Amino acid sequence: MFLGLDLGTSSVKALLIDEDQRIVGSATSDLSVQRPKPGWSEQDPASWISACEAAIGKLEQAHRQALTAVKGIGLSGHMHGATLIGAEGEALRPCILWNDTRSHAQAAALDADPRFRALTGNIVFPGFTAPKLAWVKENEPHIFAATKKVLLPKDFLRLWLTGDAISETSDSAGTAWLDVSRRAWAPDLLAATDLDESHMPALVEGTEPGGTLRGALASKWGMRGNVVVAGGAGDNAASACGMGVVRPGEAFVSLGTSGVLFAANEAYRPNAGSAVHTFCHALPNAWHQMGVILSATDSLNWLASITGKSASELSTEVGRELKAPARVTFLPYLSGERTPHNDATVRGVFSGLAHQSGRAELTQAVMEGVAFAFRDSLEALKAAGTGLERATAIGGGSRSRYWLETIATALDIAIDLPGDGDFGAAFGAARLGLIAATAADPLAVCTPPEITETIEPEKALVPAFAEAYSRYRALYPAIKGAST
Repeated sequence: MFLGLDLGTSSVKALLIDEDQRIVGSATSDLSVQRPKPGWSEQDPASWISACEAAIGKLEQAHRQALTAVKGIGLSGHMHGATLIGAEGEALRPCILWNDTRSHAQAAALDADPRFRALTGNIVFPGFTAPKLAWVKENEPHIFAATKKVLLPKDFLRLWLTGDAISETSDSAGTAWLDVSRRAWAPDLLAATDLDESHMPALVEGTEPGGTLRGALASKWGMRGNVVVAGGAGDNAASACGMGVVRPGEAFVSLGTSGVLFAANEAYRPNAGSAVHTFCHALPNAWHQMGVILSATDSLNWLASITGKSASELSTEVGRELKAPARVTFLPYLSGERTPHNDATVRGVFSGLAHQSGRAELTQAVMEGVAFAFRDSLEALKAAGTGLERATAIGGGSRSRYWLETIATALDIAIDLPGDGDFGAAFGAARLGLIAATAADPLAVCTPPEITETIEPEKALVPAFAEAYSRYRALYPAIKGAST
């Protein structure tokens, strides 16, 4: 048996598979996010351990015998979080999360140093880890001085599981301290934030062993022998492993809290100016590019919260048949935007409101605004040398067929739907646990699921969506700076 643990922003998921990759069982435990100030987003690392124990406890109740047969554990987690560790292995403050934008000034200062883009292949975004440490040094110097290790969220779980401070290249590529081509820490970039390699975890590949489960935890869960903990992956690379998006030209579109358009690459092909992320993949000698939007299903959830309707109710009100674009345009920049603008201060907007604008039209505009944000990412990927003809849909928002039809038509690409099953980050993490524990061929393990349906663009509406996208694109320059 092999266990995948996915540390998400809103929950921890534990998923158990057998040697044939059949899912034996899964369980989740919820997490909450604290927002003490506008633009801030934090979590207590101790809550990750509690949620992980709770999720595994649920698995133990339902699948006790299977859990005892676990030989490998894989880890996945939300990226970029700054988890600051003291001399006793304790978290010194709440983790500053991926969608926290307080360090935008520090990010701009680091990005102005040409070494960062040259070595990382990326813009230094405010959500990345390095500028968060620069912010802590300036605003909480006593915390910075006490910091002995900087860990990413999933690797804090690893520290608890194994006692080892280890990370891997896919997650570490999102810190702005990794030489992404060499897949190694960059001493010059660490020095720019007054850190050195002693503050960093050791690095392995995602498919390699990254520690062994501590005996006390193995005994607690009834696991026998040495249980290997794989290097694992950041959540998007783990999702790609779960979806089998590991070969050049394969792609997925993730319609989750945030949105991701992810493409696997066989080589390191950076183009930082396009605001596309260029990171190491979880598999050795592989990389990936992705466009990232910060508020995808979060946009519809926001509308649901202020209308008193659930997201599914709002989606139902829009109807079943794809319509021409709404007269109202929505920019989904509720917490700033990454691709293509790298703007932490811009905020969302509705444009074109009229007396006749009802709730259903606003919902349609939100769905279209998120689809156009994905179109921005597609255009940025093209500028970085990666064109796409199709992508596989994952994430909670992919349950809305109307939304998927909107995305297919706005991007003018085919959207593939996998059959029933769980192919997300937890499944990808479990696959990595299997590979690390058995030395299996990663490409033989990380195969794609069966595609049961393909949603083609509605060709009759592609021109109308292209025109609406032009209106969408014209709005950002018009409001830039107006919401600061």
